[in-house]
Amino acid sequence: MAVSEDGPGKNESPFWRFSLRFYALPCVAPACLVLQDKAKADVNLMLYLFFLATQKRALDRNEIASLDQAISPWREQVIKPLRALRRHLKGGISGIDGKIGEAFRDKLKVLELDAERVVHDTLVRSWPPLNFRADAASPQDAAQASLDAYGKFLGHLPGEPVQILLGAFTSL
Repeated sequence: MAVSEDGPGKNESPFWRFSLRFYALPCVAPACLVLQDKAKADVNLMLYLFFLATQKRALDRNEIASLDQAISPWREQVIKPLRALRRHLKGGISGIDGKIGEAFRDKLKVLELDAERVVHDTLVRSWPPLNFRADAASPQDAAQASLDAYGKFLGHLPGEPVQILLGAFTSL
């Protein structure tokens, strides 16, 4: 997730504000990117799991599958191609002035952030309002349970980045 305080969603939904705050914590971005690249985790969905955990709400594998189904077409058809192009341009393109290429890459970052905002909005609309019952004894328990369920959904989540995220969540 590319984070910008000036980007779309500034001061909008509580979920967006939580995501910006949590993602900006030390070690969170690198841990999320490891999970994204190694386990095919959706960073926005993980952020939503942590956001729900602040309300002591844990999701099970089926609930996560339902949310993933709602966002996967956008992720696959919009976010992943934008991300791939942005990453490809990081090394520059031969024959194109580096400053021009970097300026174009910066525009792609904004588009990618806009696309992630669409996922945030979809996740919020796909799930009931936050006045539902709490499932867990604590936010930390809810986060752990949801990440365990997400790991089962994906087949595996590497333990070290998960522990980094849980530690950062505890520090909020």
